[in-house]
Amino acid sequence: MIDDALEELRSAITAAHDALKRDLAKVRTGRASPDMLDSIRVDYYGTPTPINQLASVSVPEARMMVVKPWDRSTISLIEKAIMTSSIDVNPQNDGEIIRLPVPPLTEERRKSLVKVAREHGEKCKVAIRSARRDAKEFIDTLKKEGEVGEDDADRAQKEVEALVQAAGTRADEIVAKKEKDVMEI
Repeated sequence: MIDDALEELRSAITAAHDALKRDLAKVRTGRASPDMLDSIRVDYYGTPTPINQLASVSVPEARMMVVKPWDRSTISLIEKAIMTSSIDVNPQNDGEIIRLPVPPLTEERRKSLVKVAREHGEKCKVAIRSARRDAKEFIDTLKKEGEVGEDDADRAQKEVEALVQAAGTRADEIVAKKEKDVMEI
């Protein structure tokens, strides 16, 4: 039973770290990345559709993305969706492809993006602490019902704390790596 609680905690921690990585992938760095377009939806025949389902996205240079629609009739829809998004790039449409030059970030913008990255890191830690609370409550319930001994319960509580401590440190490392990428010129 205790092993089940610990395994559930581990899977919750893994899910929190995965969500953190996904959220941080959307935070813009000074380099072009296809992940920047993941949150943009194109109104394609009344259905919000991700750009990567309508076109191929490539990064031929560090500061340039190229979007090549599979259907030329969607090029203006994709361009409009990019212009109305919050990614701060100005699309250049030549009729066949859309070029997205990624401008270098200002120091002020870099600092605000670092704050966003830290907020995502804090959300991850909150999710981890929530999973810790659930695991501790489950172990306490097992102890009260007499299904596990007090020594086993105390040992499990210590293991829960160790797992949460390591998960928090890992989340900080993930955020620090993103901060370094954002602040890099």
